[in-house]
Amino acid sequence: MYTLRKLRDPILDWFNNHPSPPSAIISDMLLGFTHEIATQLGIRRYVFSTSGALALSVVYSLWREMPERKDTNNDNEIFELSNIPKCPKYPWWQLSPIFRSYIKGDSNSEFIRECYLSDIASYGVVFNTFTELENVYLDSLMKDLGHDRVWSVGPVLPPDQENNNCGSLNRGGSSSVLASEILAWLDTCEDHSVVYICFGSQAVLTNKQMEALAIASEKSGVKFILSAKRATKGHVSTDYGVIPSWFEEKVAGRGLVVRDWAPQVLILKHRAVCAFLTHCGWNSILESLMAGVLMLTWPMGADQFANANILVDEHKVAIRACEGAKTIPKSDELAKLLAEAVQGDVEERRARALELRKAALNGIKEGGNSFNDLAAPRKNPKSLTLHNPPLESIVGVIFEYYTNMFPGLRLTTSLVLPRRPGGNSTGPSTTITSVSGPCDEDRQLKIKMFR
Repeated sequence: MYTLRKLRDPILDWFNNHPSPPSAIISDMLLGFTHEIATQLGIRRYVFSTSGALALSVVYSLWREMPERKDTNNDNEIFELSNIPKCPKYPWWQLSPIFRSYIKGDSNSEFIRECYLSDIASYGVVFNTFTELENVYLDSLMKDLGHDRVWSVGPVLPPDQENNNCGSLNRGGSSSVLASEILAWLDTCEDHSVVYICFGSQAVLTNKQMEALAIASEKSGVKFILSAKRATKGHVSTDYGVIPSWFEEKVAGRGLVVRDWAPQVLILKHRAVCAFLTHCGWNSILESLMAGVLMLTWPMGADQFANANILVDEHKVAIRACEGAKTIPKSDELAKLLAEAVQGDVEERRARALELRKAALNGIKEGGNSFNDLAAPRKNPKSLTLHNPPLESIVGVIFEYYTNMFPGLRLTTSLVLPRRPGGNSTGPSTTITSVSGPCDEDRQLKIKMFR
């Protein structure tokens, strides 16, 4: 966040020198400094949240109220957020790591806090969520922010790929197993007989965690796909991401191990998959709900603990498996849970997941809640209109943030430009401008400006 503020002057220069400058900015929730840009230019800034409404409510509450620890030696000290519905409570170690690293008076810390406060002061917030999943938190945010410019436009995911798998087969990064081979393996399995295990694009299990997971998977007797990320530059390679040498041979035939990237959407949509052991990243949750798949939760950080609470406690479409990035699960207990997910009494949870799937699909169809919020918000029809085109017809400036520490990682956000319905540019021509420059020894920033 601190490094990204170096984009401020290039963005301002681009705005000021453009013959037909944008009339609003939509930017990621981590780019609060763009609110200052919008204010200076006299235009509106909208926050786009890649997290859910509950998670962002927690973040906003923390940075606005700045609760302090009573005992700095007690990582289990409970923090109750009474201004959020249902008064969520979290131990210190489950709060945002960015918030926990705050140092009063430190320039980096104060800049980050200002970014979040600028988010709160922005004109409106757009969420990749849907009403039936987080309605109580969306309504609460409107009251908390003092306006109704809060929109849920999700899930922003491909709704139906059963008849068009080619695009998804070609998505993603390198993998030890071809997507077509994964699907062919799943085709040999019975309906609702496979557990999919994946912890997202960033989390890497320690060797001890991996060993416990391997023992549990072997003991469970269930069929599974394990997507295991290798250690990255930020990890000690000898301590992270190593699969036990005995594992793959012992589970051959009923277990498929995929190193690095896996076609998660296609896997979850397959008829053979019955459960998903997940770190509870928001995209993974939405992908699982869109497939109507039961989840087994292992939140590890960031917004994941709040996300797990929604799934387990509120909607009852998930079962807790483990908690914490450093926690080593008990293999026997995890093995039992994996077996129960396939053979146990989980029909009620699976039915609820299918109900949410139906609600999500209905929401993105014409006339649905998310469709209406995207195209012409029913609460305030003109507030998302930029020179008349709806939000869905807007194109933007995409920031791509590359880092050598996490190869392939891309942090994306958008500055919006108006376009007429049908896709025709409002300006005299369409051009692409690129601005790039080094930020420090390990990082490079690129701005691709599309018009």
